[in-house]
Amino acid sequence: MPTLWASPLLTGGTLIWIVSVAVFLAPFDIAPAGVSGAAVILNSWVGTPIGLVTLLGNLPILYLAHRRFGWATVASTVYCVVLFSLLTDIITPMFPAQGISDDPLLNALFGGVIGGVGAGFIYKAGGTSGGTSTLARILQDKFGMPLSTTYLYTNLVVVGFAGLVYGWEGALYAIVVLATEGAASDYILEGPSVVRNGIIITNHPKAVAQAIMETMQRGVTGWQAVGMYTGQERTMLLVTVARFQIDQLRQTVAAVDPEAFIVIGQAHVAYGQGFLRTTQLFDPQKPQPKVPSGAD
Repeated sequence: MPTLWASPLLTGGTLIWIVSVAVFLAPFDIAPAGVSGAAVILNSWVGTPIGLVTLLGNLPILYLAHRRFGWATVASTVYCVVLFSLLTDIITPMFPAQGISDDPLLNALFGGVIGGVGAGFIYKAGGTSGGTSTLARILQDKFGMPLSTTYLYTNLVVVGFAGLVYGWEGALYAIVVLATEGAASDYILEGPSVVRNGIIITNHPKAVAQAIMETMQRGVTGWQAVGMYTGQERTMLLVTVARFQIDQLRQTVAAVDPEAFIVIGQAHVAYGQGFLRTTQLFDPQKPQPKVPSGAD
């Protein structure tokens, strides 16, 4: 993504991330995910500055990331970590020390959601919030472990640390923050789930496809499949519909073939004819590839 578009997202996401820590989490000794979580724990334990500890904790991780992936890959993350570290200790005293609510669960939920929104903007701009997310990427690249697994393992250390300092109730609040932050960042990255994929296995594929195209004005794709139990060849149909059209799809298929097998799968968003337009940000100074008109 071009720097012109990335910088506001990185800056805005980092500022939102700071608010989640300064307003909702740190005042109530609730640890967020990653190095900033360890910084919050140390702040409540021995009084060390959150921003400074976050920066110091990230330095070895960023060095490893630089050695493994190169400067171009970690530059955005370095920017976010440095901005967070510099501004957190300046901005935190500006907010009320008692926060907005006295309920720790509400603070954990809203701190996680707001922090996840900030992280989502950062990820959208091609950066990360550093700490355990960067460490997880390094472990994934080195050992081939799934990113979600490495992220979970690295953050379990922070959760365990929170349990030792705040008690196990503190560890549970840290898990709440971790879960809500992940859900919120996924929502920012992928958007709301507004479409559904229908997979239809039928003995009357042409009739079913025709009914869907005429009744619902949706395109249908078909391919041959083999039932592994019966060994029979059958046609499988795929159609993408809006969420509110699920029942109409079921009724349309049932009217043509009551014996059809239908599976409805969840999807987040669809691009193309009948759905959202596919757009692409590009640099006008950079030569663009020639694309033939029309579809193949």
